[in-house]
Amino acid sequence: MKILIAEDDPVSVKILQFTLQHYGHEVVTAANGTEAWEAFDHEPVRVIVSDWMMPGMDGLQLCQKVRQRVRTDYTYFILLTAINTGRDNLRKAMDAGIDDFLAKPLDREAIMMRLRVAERILEYTTQIRQLKELIPICMYCKRVRDDTNYWDQVETYIHTHTGSQFSHGICPECFDKQMGRAGLNVTPMP
Repeated sequence: MKILIAEDDPVSVKILQFTLQHYGHEVVTAANGTEAWEAFDHEPVRVIVSDWMMPGMDGLQLCQKVRQRVRTDYTYFILLTAINTGRDNLRKAMDAGIDDFLAKPLDREAIMMRLRVAERILEYTTQIRQLKELIPICMYCKRVRDDTNYWDQVETYIHTHTGSQFSHGICPECFDKQMGRAGLNVTPMP
């Protein structure tokens, strides 16, 4: 996974960069919030780990800019802080769009656990985005065309892409039509 680090302390940057690379992540670094925004705006990433207090643009301002960028996949934002953050500051950070917090000095195990959560959340946001995309569906039989140009039932397509299960019923309007065609005078059950 590609991760953007926004940190003004060179020692903290090196420790975090080494840790993330050690676990197989690709890392982009920025010395402050402004540089981080420029890097993100040029090439968005899915995870940002940012210091809270930085000269120029701080971590909260960076997060707000990331959240305001239109047509960008969701970015998981972890805020690093060396100060004791009270409830008001945490609330302020959550309102800015922060997803998670880590205290300095960096705990290697804690950052890896946070990144596992980030991966799961990003996977779910990708699945949701895919469901919002235009899906080719036959206007007659209501089958869906998949990526291999195979036409499948809507239920099968959605189950394959999301794991959702379906149960079937019949709406009152269709019940009336079907029973009327069959020449039956049946009252639908509530």
